[in-house]
Amino acid sequence: MNVRIYKPSKTAMQSGRARTREWLLEYELETPRQPEPLMGWISSGDTLNQVKMLFETQEEAVAFAEREGWVYSVQEAPERRIRPRNYADNFRPDRVR
Repeated sequence: MNVRIYKPSKTAMQSGRARTREWLLEYELETPRQPEPLMGWISSGDTLNQVKMLFETQEEAVAFAEREGWVYSVQEAPERRIRPRNYADNFRPDRVR
């Protein structure tokens, strides 16, 4: 069974970074998704794609996957860059618009 371990990014619907400090383990798709003929919804024969497990650290998630004997891939979290901004910078004459 293939699983993916990664740190989720924040959603566009939130301004804070809640639930982005945890590592997420989720299953890779075993069967392709296909549209359902009656309603047109996308369905899959694999129900494991709905399961997501949260871990506090990457090491805990990797240890769990190894203990279960799963093949895993780890996506490293991108480095967060913080650019300091000042309100006065909005009125600088050399500012590019």
